[in-house]
Amino acid sequence: MTDEIYLKRLFQAYYKEKKDEIPLVNLLEHREFGYIPWEKQIMIRHLGFNSIDILRNYLVDNAPKHLYSSGSLYIQPDNPNMDNKGYQGCDFIVDIDVDHFYTPCKDNHDIWYCKECEESGMGMPPKKCPKCGKKIFKGLAWICNECLEVSKKEIIKLIKDFLIPDFNIKEKDMKLAFSGHRGFHLKIENKKIRTLSSAERREIVDYLTGNNISFEILGLKQIGTNIYGLLKDNIGWSKKIITKMENILQSYSNIELEHLLKKFGLNKKIITSFLNSKNDFLEIISKSINNMWNIEGFGLKTWETFLTGIISEIGVELDEPVSIDIHRLIRYPGSLHGKTGFKVQELTLKELETFNPLDETNEKLDPIVFQSEKVQKLEVIEQIIPATKIKGNIFGPFSQGEKIEVPHHVAVFLLCKGVAKTI
Repeated sequence: MTDEIYLKRLFQAYYKEKKDEIPLVNLLEHREFGYIPWEKQIMIRHLGFNSIDILRNYLVDNAPKHLYSSGSLYIQPDNPNMDNKGYQGCDFIVDIDVDHFYTPCKDNHDIWYCKECEESGMGMPPKKCPKCGKKIFKGLAWICNECLEVSKKEIIKLIKDFLIPDFNIKEKDMKLAFSGHRGFHLKIENKKIRTLSSAERREIVDYLTGNNISFEILGLKQIGTNIYGLLKDNIGWSKKIITKMENILQSYSNIELEHLLKKFGLNKKIITSFLNSKNDFLEIISKSINNMWNIEGFGLKTWETFLTGIISEIGVELDEPVSIDIHRLIRYPGSLHGKTGFKVQELTLKELETFNPLDETNEKLDPIVFQSEKVQKLEVIEQIIPATKIKGNIFGPFSQGEKIEVPHHVAVFLLCKGVAKTI
């Protein structure tokens, strides 16, 4: 029996046992479904299900590696021609996945390899190989509590700092889920939002990320020799920027602030000037009555560089194409993720705040569905497997060719990741 067949049977057993627990999504009969089978890595889509019972039976019969449903609503979701589906609108989807942005923990557990010369390193791949200069990489993307916590904080920031205060999105319209791997999904089910075009969704994404913000519109301008900045009393991004600057100036030491300003791209002379003026500047932005931002060496361009850096600290790290695409599919809640064996777990906002995917104590929310103390023997086929902490225990690091014994749920995880094989 191949490992793919073994995993498919495990997934099948899960879907059979938990059949009645697979949740019903809103307007299921109007959504397109797609899946990736174990046999070949291609998406099979343009499927439709008229009821949750038909979907559940389909999962038991087919046990897909990955299962998706659309944010879009169609009259004929199973029509293979997109133009003939009868598009009715699309929920706003957000995918926050640490695959798409840097986290410090990646330097400890992500590995990249140059496809040309096999040069390797830890962390996110460089722009080009330091040895041969090529730009084609393969790699091993891993997960840990730290990067999952970062992605969780990002989606909480999205909701609490943007969607609720700026867009008045109601919590009842938000459908949250752990993706089963390296992040979280959010689907906003709102009649008005469903009518938005891709271009209009692009504008929302720009607002959420801080892309293309006009500092002039926010109030930054020069009159004579004086520079006038932003006011905290103005709602939206102006308030967010001032609040963030206050927080940084009040809580960062001079060394931390210097490091941050270097990251923003400011030179040493400008940084020194800012540090010398930071207390006066903090008083100015806190009072919200005088927005004259005169600091030696700071012209409009310097302020724009500074504010761009501040925005990078505020904006949400999301997968932009997912939110813009009105025909995007998203993982179905309650289904299993074929790269981990973990469940795509639905969550309320309150549950999200304490949710710990790799060591969840609430059995109803625990995405690790194959947990067992039963030991399984594997052989490592990846060059290196980083140390992995699951359910409070650390497994690894392991090296290629090593024979290991791990609990069943860890074995499923490693097999799904494709870094080990059964022996």
